[in-house]
Amino acid sequence: MSHLNVEIKARCEDPGRIRDILIAHKARFEGKDHQVDTYFNSREGRLKLREGTIENALIHYRRDNISGPKTSRVILFPTERRSRLKDILERANEVLCVVDKQREIFFIDNVKFHIDRVEGLGSFVEIEAIDLDGSRGEDAIRQQCQHWLKLFELDEKDLVEVSYSDMILAQQ
Repeated sequence: MSHLNVEIKARCEDPGRIRDILIAHKARFEGKDHQVDTYFNSREGRLKLREGTIENALIHYRRDNISGPKTSRVILFPTERRSRLKDILERANEVLCVVDKQREIFFIDNVKFHIDRVEGLGSFVEIEAIDLDGSRGEDAIRQQCQHWLKLFELDEKDLVEVSYSDMILAQQ
């Protein structure tokens, strides 16, 4: 399944405040997910296997490392929890790094919110406006991200340009 995302990632000093705003806006809480993302060497973009208690998928995406809203082209292939796929991928590809996080997942319409606690990195919030079938358009989902960025009162200095994998690799 291929789709378009516009997303924002920011450091978050007060995850409870973000959670309260989401609840006040009647966000649907999907649950808490312990996710382990294994990133593999990829010719272009990023390739990761997500193993979680809620979400499990092989994900390839291309996204520029820029501050603020970023457009991502995503291909997502749902997998089964604890499948043998990881063994195959590890034998065929170099593992770049592993990102271990506790994630709270919320939805309002087509916008997905993550409140993350990433091992070794700290707390973050992600805003991900999703256009699954091309009916919304990039401009509309970019505006959705901007709306939530303002509502959350996230400071520009807290915006993160890179993926969690890049941040972990920079620490190594």
